[in-house]
Amino acid sequence: MMVVMKKEHSQEDLRAVLDHLQERGLSAHTSIGVERTVIGVIGHIYPELSDELRAFPGVDGTVPISKPYKLASRELRPHDTVVKVGNVEIGGGSTVIIAGQCSVDTPEQMLETARAVKAAGGHLLRGGAFKPRSSPHAFRGLVDEGLRILADAGAAVGLPTVSEVMDPRDVEIVAEHVDLLQIGTRNAQNYYLLDEVGNCDKPVLLKRGMACSVEEWLLCAEYVLARGNQQVILCERGIRTFETGTRFTLDVSAIPLAKRLSHLPVIADPSHGTGRWYLVEPMSLASVAAGADGLMVEIHPDPDRALSDGAQSLTFANFAHLMDGVRALSEAVRRPLARVQ
Repeated sequence: MMVVMKKEHSQEDLRAVLDHLQERGLSAHTSIGVERTVIGVIGHIYPELSDELRAFPGVDGTVPISKPYKLASRELRPHDTVVKVGNVEIGGGSTVIIAGQCSVDTPEQMLETARAVKAAGGHLLRGGAFKPRSSPHAFRGLVDEGLRILADAGAAVGLPTVSEVMDPRDVEIVAEHVDLLQIGTRNAQNYYLLDEVGNCDKPVLLKRGMACSVEEWLLCAEYVLARGNQQVILCERGIRTFETGTRFTLDVSAIPLAKRLSHLPVIADPSHGTGRWYLVEPMSLASVAAGADGLMVEIHPDPDRALSDGAQSLTFANFAHLMDGVRALSEAVRRPLARVQ
């Protein structure tokens, strides 16, 4: 349920409504807009609640929320949410580029990668320290050492950093080293992990589960939002279909759909979405044209020798070429590359 306050309501009017909801054991999320203040009510909505709230002098009316993802829905918050990561705003009408290695390897290569991202006009540096792999025998990351290498590289060139967290027990240490916490596709429905990052004060990048519908994806975001962390970015990274020519199927249609249903920013990951380096550029451009607020792409100084996912990683030269195309297209669709604050 949404409680719509009158334009001329006072702080005392707002406080009275919030106190009433708290007394009833309900959670309240207040959204203060330019013209209206709206309270999202979460919990067991009993039939008499609407009449009770309408009796308050500052209340203009109540509106039921039909979507199961209450906090992520545009019904509660019609205006786009902007998430600030370091000095970069995501979701503010521009295009943001996140780039870097799938897995952090050596300090020298990570620094080289960071310089390439910065030189080409990228905004955030990515690098995996904890790597969920299909095979337990594959390289699974440098863990704590990888986090330190990533943080040092980002600091050296002045780029905010993003890395995946896989376990609720690791949220604190990952948050100490990076600016944006990534929830990968395999953990998209790990509700204990979602609760834990929801308790954190760092922004969260939530990838779509490889078998998640868009509604299920938004319900995953709801877990984070319900814990109080409103800094959530959605990432379409490809879903599993019958197609074997690509690693996954990048669902470009999910980008405008998610943006229509939710106020949260949406980016695309064409690297994991295709698994083929030569498909990354065309799918990047398609994602930007479809309305993505940004891209996450994998690059490496020597993809053939990358510790993981070299087949989908761009060389520095290919990344620079991609950035030229994205820059031109972003201008054409009136969502230019983001300016660093």
